[in-house]
Amino acid sequence: MSEVQPLLKQLSCLSGLYWVTVTSAFLHAGRGKNQSPGFQEIIKKTSLYSHPLIHHLMDPEAQKGDREDDNDKKVVAEIMARCFIPTLVTATSWEEFHFVGHEIRITEAMDCYGAVVWPSALVLCYFLETNVKQYNMIDKNVIEIGAGTGLVSIVASLLGAHVTATDLPELLGNLQYNISRNTKMKCKHLPQVKELSWGIALDKNFPRSSNNFDYILAADVVYAHPFLEELLITFDHLCKETTIILWVMKFRLEKENKFVDRFKELFDLEEISSFPSLNIKLYKAMKKNRRSA
Repeated sequence: MSEVQPLLKQLSCLSGLYWVTVTSAFLHAGRGKNQSPGFQEIIKKTSLYSHPLIHHLMDPEAQKGDREDDNDKKVVAEIMARCFIPTLVTATSWEEFHFVGHEIRITEAMDCYGAVVWPSALVLCYFLETNVKQYNMIDKNVIEIGAGTGLVSIVASLLGAHVTATDLPELLGNLQYNISRNTKMKCKHLPQVKELSWGIALDKNFPRSSNNFDYILAADVVYAHPFLEELLITFDHLCKETTIILWVMKFRLEKENKFVDRFKELFDLEEISSFPSLNIKLYKAMKKNRRSA
C-alpha cells in the first residue's frame, strides 16, 4: 500500500472533470502485454474501488460506449464534473457536488446501496438544474422515493420546491443529516424527511386524499431487489392525474426491461434523454386514462 499513498496525494488536489480524466488515464495505464498491472490493480486495493464512478471508469463496455457517442460523452463528462471525490481515506466517507450555485457535501456509507450517490442521481440533478423553464420547481410539491443520501431532494429544495424525501427507516438518519446540512438557511421551503417502505401502510402514511404532489422524483430505484411490484404500487398510489414522474434508470439486467413494460401498463411513459455510456435513461411519466384538461 505504500506505493498508493503518493498517487492518492497527487489526486487529492484535483476536482471535477480534471480528477476524473486523470484517474481514467491511470486506470488505462499498464494494460500492455509486457507491462505491470499498474494503477488499475492498485486502485482495487483501496476504498476508491468501491465507488460507483470508479467502477464506471474501469468498465470496458462503458468506455466503448463513450467512444461511440461523442455527444453523450461530453454531456456525461459535464455531469460527472459536478462531483469532487476526496481521495484521502477518512473515518467518514463523503463527496462534494456542485449544483444550483451551491456546494453540496454528502455523507455516504459505502456498505449500503441506499447511502451511496449513484450516477443516476447526478443525471437527475443535472436535468433539474438545466431544465428549470420546462420543469419549474418553485413552490411545487415534490416527493422523492428512494432518496438515499438525499442529493436529488437537496437540489429540488434549492430550486424552490416543497420537498418530501423518503426512504427506508434505517436510512433516515443519514438522509436527514445530509438534507439539514445542505438546505438550512438556503431554501425557500424546509424539506421534510419521511419513512416510506414501498407498498407498506401507504393509505395510513400517505392517504390518497392528501397526496397532492406535482412531481415524483426517482433515481435508480429499479435494480436487483424483490420489491418491484411494491414499487409500482407506490408510484400508482402517490400519483394524481396531473402528477409528473421524473425517473432515471440504469439498465443492468433483463429485469429492468420487464419492469418498464409493466410500468407502461399504468403510466404513459416518454423517454426524455438517454446516456448510452452510462446505460442510463431519463423518463417522464403520467398516469394513464387521465381526464382531459
